[in-house]
Amino acid sequence: MRTVLDRIYLAAGSLSAICILTICVIVTMQVVFNLITKLLGTQFAYTIPSYADFAGFLLAAASFLALSYTLKHDGHIRVTLFRDMIKGPIGHLIEITTLLICAAGAAFMTYSMFGHLMESIEYGDVSTGIIPIPLWIPQSTLLLGLALFTLALIDNTVIAILGKKPPAIDDIKEEHLDV
Repeated sequence: MRTVLDRIYLAAGSLSAICILTICVIVTMQVVFNLITKLLGTQFAYTIPSYADFAGFLLAAASFLALSYTLKHDGHIRVTLFRDMIKGPIGHLIEITTLLICAAGAAFMTYSMFGHLMESIEYGDVSTGIIPIPLWIPQSTLLLGLALFTLALIDNTVIAILGKKPPAIDDIKEEHLDV
């Protein structure tokens, strides 16, 4: 099970990276098109229709898809000073309580996003740019990211309840993700 979860988190992180790379390509192409227009005149004016919408949707997807991967690799900003000062059973209880509260909050956000996505499908919501994109498409990446984040928080909670430490990043790469 550990291998499956780690591969899911890695896949989400990889999709996030692909979204960021795609943003870079789209924006770079549009900058080149703008430069060509400035240098050669408006007869050579090219644009990527709705490029700002695509970049925004990809940025949202990248942000949400990265949540679970980042959590499992201790990349989130946390107040560890306080947590590290409290040792023993009380510190353990505080960590479990904090993880449970976070998991409940993430589960609520996932549930709410699902309702929002279903509403967008029901009403046929589309973006307002040159190319009308059905909003359920980018919203589905947010839902997936939130669902995986909730799963990662539950995963961390179970690990904490069992009194184990999450595997180190190097251990995950070596033991479970050999390709």
